Amino acid sequence: MGGTFGLMSHMTVDPEKAIVLWPTYFDVKISREGGRRVPRRDAIDAPTAHMLYQAVRALNLDCILELDKAYPRFWYRKEGRVLVEPKLDKKKLVAEVAAKLKTTPREK
Repeated sequence: MGGTFGLMSHMTVDPEKAIVLWPTYFDVKISREGGRRVPRRDAIDAPTAHMLYQAVRALNLDCILELDKAYPRFWYRKEGRVLVEPKLDKKKLVAEVAAKLKTTPREK
């Protein structure tokens, strides 16, 4: 069993060059010092890697969902991450994903 979960879009994402997005970046309960990358008003409660994956796909970007990864600061929580093709700079990508997360209904 390798490190990558089976959900992939096209094979155009090079893990070496990909932009890494962690749910922590978008979590309203995490401080900026703790790893949140967006303003509190743009953050959401308890985002998941799956939600990030859906948001990135909605932006028509190729990505890979890795569920067995842990954000380094929270090494004990395997929250997963999303590797995204580097078509935008990271700051712009984070802002666009945050906006998409705000408008995406939560999974039941």
